[in-house]
Amino acid sequence: MRQPDGPMLKRASLLLLLALLLPLGLAAPLVAQEEGEGAPAAAAQADDHGGEPRSDARRERPESRRLPPAVATEHQIAIGGETIEYQAIAGSIVLEGANGREEADIAFVAYFRKGADPQRRPITFAFNGGPGAASAYLHIGALGPRRLSFGNEGEVPSSPPVLSDNAESWLPFTDLVFVDPVGTGFSRFLTSDGEVRRRYWSVDGDISALGSFVWQFLNRYDRLASPKGLVGESYGGFRVPKLARALQTHFGIGVGTLVMISPVLDFSLIEDGAVSPLAKAARLPSFAATALERGGRTITSRAELAEAERYAGGPFLADFLRGPRDREATERFVAEVTRFTGLDEAFVRRLAGRVDMRSFVRELHRDRERVGSYYDGAVTGLDPDPFAARSDFDDPVLDGSVAPLTSASVDYLARELGYRVDGRYHLLNRQVSGRWNWGSGRRQPQALGDLADALALDGRARALVVHGFTDLVTPYFASKLALDQLPALGSDGGRVELAVLPGGHMFYTRDVSRRALTDAVRPLYEEIK
Repeated sequence: MRQPDGPMLKRASLLLLLALLLPLGLAAPLVAQEEGEGAPAAAAQADDHGGEPRSDARRERPESRRLPPAVATEHQIAIGGETIEYQAIAGSIVLEGANGREEADIAFVAYFRKGADPQRRPITFAFNGGPGAASAYLHIGALGPRRLSFGNEGEVPSSPPVLSDNAESWLPFTDLVFVDPVGTGFSRFLTSDGEVRRRYWSVDGDISALGSFVWQFLNRYDRLASPKGLVGESYGGFRVPKLARALQTHFGIGVGTLVMISPVLDFSLIEDGAVSPLAKAARLPSFAATALERGGRTITSRAELAEAERYAGGPFLADFLRGPRDREATERFVAEVTRFTGLDEAFVRRLAGRVDMRSFVRELHRDRERVGSYYDGAVTGLDPDPFAARSDFDDPVLDGSVAPLTSASVDYLARELGYRVDGRYHLLNRQVSGRWNWGSGRRQPQALGDLADALALDGRARALVVHGFTDLVTPYFASKLALDQLPALGSDGGRVELAVLPGGHMFYTRDVSRRALTDAVRPLYEEIK
């Protein structure tokens, strides 16, 4: 996939990832969708893999027949001196329309700890981002019992897709269900009706479909009485509050734990514009962290970026809004932005201090003929065109991870879980992101209101937002600014926590950050049992 999930890069991947997301998405990374009213401006690019032009009148072909029946296998893993026996189930759930017609086949992989009381044992549903990213990033990158090892300097497409036991898996304290929304992984449409496709590939339709999936899964496997959690990365993190709210109000399902990994809570805080300073202010602390890592220093605490945060949240905004014709303000602005970003002052001055993400990752490493990743500014790759004024490059993190994650996922499903599927596996599907309907009119999409509503309705629910310091796609300071606007919700603010860890969008590829993530999440599950 060309740069920018799940899931905004190149106006086409700022959430794909991202992851993951993207994702991711998001790493998905993050957000790619077609232009139109209600679509975030930074995420506008159609599918670049070719094919017929869209036509509202044209019916689209279903991707394939139904997925194979579910397969259950038995496994064990040693974590923390304890041997955990578990059952893995790879399968799918068919979603139907109001008329009873089959519309989509949603693939999943679930892990159930054997011998546990299902009424007390938590169960967590995990989603990646994009929109258009499969759950492989969280599944075999962070939370599942098997893990693909990534180097801190990113991944290369020819890296061997070898899995090993994951000592930081969440399996000791929760059962896990990894879900691939329709169009990602092996999940597919079962109808050629273009209206169905458009409904599923929208903010509201996506939440409705995932809510239906969660309901059917809990009912099928007799887990309606279990404590429940949601975790999402990148655009998946955007999904979590909305899905929690929908489950509460439309499906009669309470969710006690909400974990958002590298999320976007409000797109207005990350969308670069000519006039608004918010996105540039939100990224400045992450620019500073990236510059420090380039100098050999790994940031481990927000206290190390306190000065950058104070500047970004105050003087930066004031001097930016005075405009470039205010020479005194511009001089201050250029000097401070140069100091925090580590960029050449002459370059910063040419931009009047208005440095965006694309310029930053190119200029910071230009002297070494390398480019940084949007998804982890501290990770670099070779610049394919180092002498050009601007360079169109594959992202070292997002694009570099596609081949190993895709190969590892398909091989794992087939060889270890016994689930073989005919058809293509979509780790990152640009068609999904390119056709996404944001449905928010002239307003920027946001999930902060859904988070407040979900927590207000359920006084026991807790939320955790986790970011990487050097993630430039969904910068941690944007979430900090958003979360600061939440009311107390009946506490001193402890019901919603923000954690920032070393690394980027997929910070969990770093061993120390993956361990820290697991340690931060575990107490939340102890509280909902």
